Amino acid sequence: MMIQYGMRAHDCCEAGSLDHFFETVKQQGVRHIQLAFEKSIADYDFSYGHYSAGFADYIGRKVREQDLHVAILSCYINPVIPDEAARLAEVNRFIERLRYCKRMNADMVGTETGRFSMDMSVTPMTQSEECYKLLLDSFSRIVDAAERLGVIVGVEGVFDHTLSSPEKMKRFLHDLASPAVEVILDAANLISPETAKNPALQNEIIDRAFQYYGDRISVLHLKDCVFDQNGVQVCTPPGEGLICYDSLMRNLKQQKPHIIALLEESNPKRFAGDCAFFDREYDKA
Repeated sequence: MMIQYGMRAHDCCEAGSLDHFFETVKQQGVRHIQLAFEKSIADYDFSYGHYSAGFADYIGRKVREQDLHVAILSCYINPVIPDEAARLAEVNRFIERLRYCKRMNADMVGTETGRFSMDMSVTPMTQSEECYKLLLDSFSRIVDAAERLGVIVGVEGVFDHTLSSPEKMKRFLHDLASPAVEVILDAANLISPETAKNPALQNEIIDRAFQYYGDRISVLHLKDCVFDQNGVQVCTPPGEGLICYDSLMRNLKQQKPHIIALLEESNPKRFAGDCAFFDREYDKA
């Protein structure tokens, strides 16, 4: 098996108490997780200012006790909010989580790259140069902190977010020029409602991602999806949607042995079957 599978922790079980959540995750037979505090733990306030070294050490001990591996510590922010104070508050929230991620035994702190709106609604302005410049400013601040702390920032492209294509991610990595940034690759999120109709085009997009920054891809999200009449992504069980995995699996086989892939929208009952589906796709490549 050349892919190591895991899940988002909040897909493993319902949000629970801080004392027992990680034990509950372990009982589901999952080792590699993405940890989104706000979706996973019900009895703690994770807003800005509520962290300390002691709290982070407590989380780290809980993770180690259950032999869990936090591949991604989530801190999903909107780094391109068109309001300066709100944007910088998001940046500071991300940096706060960076400060403590080592103590929590997390490989990286990860986020998507947002939309140019106050409420994350879809807008054509997200594809503007103005929006890109805001993204670069936000991440210049984030990366400066990450480099000083010796930790990794994980960045994920999405077809209707600021980094909407392999070309934009390539430019972003070049402009930041930081070893502290790695890519979370979600192949499904790079596919738009238009390109989803064309498997060959899907494969081209993923091939370009590996061509441009394959060396920076360090963890995967895996899922399948369709799109509703409004062009909104709707997840499906693997194999029941529109996503083509040929190029992804071929490139993984060539370049990324034993990469960790976190299944999205799975659950403990489906997990083994979902992994088996992706193993078959990998074997075919």
